Amino acid sequence: METNARGHVEPDLVPARMVNEYAYCPRLFYLEWVDAQFVGNDYTADGSYKHRAMDVESGAAPLPNDGNLKEARSLQLSSTNLGLVAKIDLVEGDGHEVHPVDLKRGRPAPTQERSWEPDRVQLCIAGLLLREAGYSCGSGFLSYAATRERVEVIFNDKLIARTLQLVEELRQVAATNQAPPPLVASPKCPRCSMVGICLPDETNALSERSQATVRRLLPSDPAAAPLYVVQQGARIGFSSGRVTVECEGKETVSTRAIDISQVCIFGNIQISSQAIREMMAREVPVCWFSYGGWFAGIAQGLPSKHVELRTRQVARAHIGAADIASSIVKGKIKNCRTLLRRNSRNDVAPKVDSLAKIEGSITDECTVESLLGYEGAAARIYFESFPSMIRPELGLPGGPFRFESRNRRPPLDAVNCLLSYVYALLVKELTVVTLAVGFDPYLGFYHRPRFGRPALALDLAEEFRPLVGDSVVIQLINNGEVRPSHFIVRAGGVALTPDGRRAVLSAFERRLKKEIRHPIFGYSVTYRRLFEVQARLLGATLLGEIPAYTAFTTR
Repeated sequence: METNARGHVEPDLVPARMVNEYAYCPRLFYLEWVDAQFVGNDYTADGSYKHRAMDVESGAAPLPNDGNLKEARSLQLSSTNLGLVAKIDLVEGDGHEVHPVDLKRGRPAPTQERSWEPDRVQLCIAGLLLREAGYSCGSGFLSYAATRERVEVIFNDKLIARTLQLVEELRQVAATNQAPPPLVASPKCPRCSMVGICLPDETNALSERSQATVRRLLPSDPAAAPLYVVQQGARIGFSSGRVTVECEGKETVSTRAIDISQVCIFGNIQISSQAIREMMAREVPVCWFSYGGWFAGIAQGLPSKHVELRTRQVARAHIGAADIASSIVKGKIKNCRTLLRRNSRNDVAPKVDSLAKIEGSITDECTVESLLGYEGAAARIYFESFPSMIRPELGLPGGPFRFESRNRRPPLDAVNCLLSYVYALLVKELTVVTLAVGFDPYLGFYHRPRFGRPALALDLAEEFRPLVGDSVVIQLINNGEVRPSHFIVRAGGVALTPDGRRAVLSAFERRLKKEIRHPIFGYSVTYRRLFEVQARLLGATLLGEIPAYTAFTTR
């Protein structure tokens, strides 16, 4: 390891694969090597599958003075002189020279060289390392799996100079604490596995580096979904790539582990150590809730390696982030107005106007204390009108819908019971997202990091409380999905029955799968994907990649 002029400690040896990444996209290199972030996709999985034979070490590899190298697979070489290390897929020798062979999953490039520069550079590094080890090596081959062709690459002075130039540039970029900007409208981005982390078009649009139309480069909805287990006494296990749930000795659920994004456990339910270990290996969080729905804890594997993001988070939290907090509160109030206009059965124009005035009073210079005052005033106005969004003829435990204020621990009526339950689910979702992005979920910019609250998750949840939390409750009641039999009243407090919880979970998941058009980017994504996009945009704000964080609003 060595320390550069900025005081950053860098590894002595740069992997050849990272030079390939840098030549392909400097930002991709930085995200993978410096920030140690990686997400696979179909292309990376297919590449790993095609490499499976090359990843098995085989064949003798004597040095030139000790014998002839005929064929060696998965040969690792390094050079402190060059500052490079590589694992070469295949090295072939003819008694005079050796030739590195690098397997590629695709097909030859439609260029004069019939190969792409990043691949030539990576192969050239293998040749340079072989020369450093004493072998004679003047060329190598790129073997393309899609067409079963080999393309020869000559290690001439021009290619060697370009390779060493890229290595030097790479080290300079790695020495900074800022990732290079994304490529602009590049055709490389749609196939890149890191596009969901990079958000190239979104970042370029918000930083005004590009006027091009923002493409939806990531799927509108994650492929995997949460597994909710609410049956008391159930046991969660893992076997042969599947997660199973047993209750009273009978298997009630069996699903593929790759289809699960979270495991959510409510109450007294057991989960085997094998299942927990497998979820950690797959980076699938296990979330525990109390029987009543209180979010109690989370288990995951090792924390994110994106240390720079957490460093920036701590620094901004220390000096204050009034601009971020103000945007969050303004976004929440605006979404409250939208929900009232869309769902109220009465004339709420005066209430909506009052909310607009409060929103207009908020500036980036507001203190957290003043923002709490504005939010409290807006909440009183909003919840006074909340009953107007619910069918008046309905009756649930706790009496008619006289919703004058929020109450909890325990909630005193059915509406507050539903709101508390859904809000806990929402905070759970944002806690999982912030951990996945690389944040510390307990260090926020608006909510104070006190009493063990996931302050940052609560921050991000604010703008979604009306659009997700309140909307789910309104639909549950107005559509008749919850009935009086779904609640139980004890000592004045109202709680959900197991059937009631299932109804709420079903409605909550249905809401998160609903696609909504993004007001800035123009594409449609689900609310669950939107949580991740907003969290990553907050990260981009802290990292200085975009000028300001903008809360999500539907209008």
